[in-house]
Amino acid sequence: MRDLGAGFRYLLKGQRWVATHGRWFGFGLLPGLVTLVLYGGALFGLAYGADDLTAWATPFADDWGSPWLGLFRGFLTALVFALGLFLAVVTFTAVTLLVGQPFYESLSEQVDRSEGGDVPESGLPLWRELWVSARDSLRVLVRVAFYGIVLFALGFVPVIGQTVIPVLGFCVSGFFLAEELTAVALQRRGVEFKERLALLRGRRMLALGFGVPLTLAFLVPFVAVFLMPGAVAGATLLVRDLVDEPEAGARDGGRQPDGEPAPGAPYTPPSPHPYAGPAAPQPPNPYAVRPPYPQGAPQPPQNPEWNGGRKA
Repeated sequence: MRDLGAGFRYLLKGQRWVATHGRWFGFGLLPGLVTLVLYGGALFGLAYGADDLTAWATPFADDWGSPWLGLFRGFLTALVFALGLFLAVVTFTAVTLLVGQPFYESLSEQVDRSEGGDVPESGLPLWRELWVSARDSLRVLVRVAFYGIVLFALGFVPVIGQTVIPVLGFCVSGFFLAEELTAVALQRRGVEFKERLALLRGRRMLALGFGVPLTLAFLVPFVAVFLMPGAVAGATLLVRDLVDEPEAGARDGGRQPDGEPAPGAPYTPPSPHPYAGPAAPQPPNPYAVRPPYPQGAPQPPQNPEWNGGRKA
């Protein structure tokens, strides 16, 4: 449960980071604003033409009498718009990350730079990064759609369909939202899609603590646009906990900051104190076996009167 709170704190740290770096906050707003305009136009067009769409899709109901025709097509119109709104909420983050790949990558690099340590770079050209991001986003959407269909079917089960299933739905959405946001920093570290999923599954509560509150906040209109820069910054801080800290421990010989060996790390002798003087010279060992003289080297002088402890 401690990871659950830690994930939420990373979300708050990310929002605090962009609040103290106003230029980067404005820089990170641009992709979200562009995506919001695109989605707003699409939803406006859907709301304007949803009646015609349902009438075209249900020609068999043209002969129905009132009020059944109006109720049936009104229900389908509301269902189509609700489905479009759901898809907009689910895909908004993926599309925003795709549109803002150069922006968010620069923001993530700046977070790494401000926190100290290495600043990894993918080394890929921009078109390749966009292709990888689009491909991985499609993989996430396929998984979200699969879980969404399963949870939608389970929603008709009495009791659990109205209590447990909505909670599971938010958990699934939060986990994959955390995966999409951490992908910005993990791609720069050369971590592939399957490895990212395994990494987050190993710290599932950390991912849920970060992603579920963000999913709930994204349900409020326009909030996602203003939270995206801080979400990317917080995801970068979370990635540093997932990836960079274990590597730093390995570089220090598997020792913790207090000098004690880390759990499971192989023993390595501690390095000498930087202010320690030179080591004291050791006297020669009188019992050490002398190495044989190489062939052809001059031999030490022999006492002709001494032969193995007996006089000749």
